[in-house]
Amino acid sequence: MKHHRGRLEVITGPMFCGKTDELLRRLRRAIIAKQKIQVFKPGFDIRYGSEKVTSHAGNEYDAYPVDNITEIPAILSDDVTVVAIDEAQFFGKEIIQVVQDLVDKGIRVIVAGLDMDFRGVPFGEMPVLLAQAEVVDKLQAICMVCGEEATRTQRLVDSQPAYYDDPIIIVGASEMYEARCRTHHQVPRKEKE
Repeated sequence: MKHHRGRLEVITGPMFCGKTDELLRRLRRAIIAKQKIQVFKPGFDIRYGSEKVTSHAGNEYDAYPVDNITEIPAILSDDVTVVAIDEAQFFGKEIIQVVQDLVDKGIRVIVAGLDMDFRGVPFGEMPVLLAQAEVVDKLQAICMVCGEEATRTQRLVDSQPAYYDDPIIIVGASEMYEARCRTHHQVPRKEKE
């Protein structure tokens, strides 16, 4: 079944809030609706295998790993109606045009990614995707310090908060990251605004 109009849906929030599980839930519903799906992810994200999108809870779906988001048009099947992109924050500015072109073709595009990096700064092109989306779902996790709702991702180095000037991208899971609320999110060496 073909969509009448394309649209962009963005699922965002900190690590461990269920972004990928929500993406996979939407894909299961698209399968029930007999939609043709293709899923893409960054090629360097091999935490749970190179050709699967996998949530921290263990749910998964087959995916095409791409090193550059501009590879998608060449891989795309003619009859695809739903495109999902996981870990969208890792793709460069080209993601904006690729997503726009897919939506203009009448494709439903579902993007999942972190809205902020470990420093609490907007991550990559996610702010633009959030602004252009027809639907935005910002999920919360649970703060690992106090149990309140968490909207931030805390990177840890030797069980201590990472410094503001540490590298932005280090792929990892619970051994390096925690969900934190605004109060308990710490970024040493960050200059006050």
